[in-house]
Formats: sequence, structure tokens, C-alpha cells
Amino acid sequence: MTAGTAKGTKLIDNERVTVWEWRFAKPGDNTGWHKHGHDYVVVPLTDGKLRIASAAGDSIAEMKAGAPYFRQEGVEHDVINATDGEYSFIEIELK
Repeated sequence: MTAGTAKGTKLIDNERVTVWEWRFAKPGDNTGWHKHGHDYVVVPLTDGKLRIASAAGDSIAEMKAGAPYFRQEGVEHDVINATDGEYSFIEIELK
């Protein structure tokens, strides 16, 4: 995993879940390349766009506040703020 410029704050970490809040202060801020060891759910806190970079190429995800989505473990990727301003989401990793 490489360090990115987005700010990740661990909110909960127990034997069942890990919950993070991710804040991207400006366009281009990123999580850094990483791979999830467990399935996870992302809940956007704001509307916006994220660029998802992976070995398969880049894609743009249109995010809607409060509309969760599910991802499976194992894909190495970097998440980049493609919104004109600040962006944030909650990430719930299932153990």
C-alpha cells in the first residue's frame, strides 16, 4: 500500500468490521494504491465523481450521497477525487 493525500480516519475497528471516513480536500487527492482483504461497502457522504485506477485501467464512478455500493475483496486500486471540490465517504469493511 502506498500513502495517498486523502485523509482516512478509522472510526470503528473490532472483530466484525472496520469503519473509515475518507476525506478528499481537493481534486486529485487520493487514497494511495491498496487492496482490501475483506468485502466492503462504501456510503458516499456527498455527491461527486471518483476516478478508480486499477491494473485493468481507469474508470469514473458517479457517486450520490447516501447511495451505498458493495465491492468484493482483492482488487488492487487507487481512488482519486475527480470532483471539482471536496469529497468524502464512509467505508465499512466486513471481517
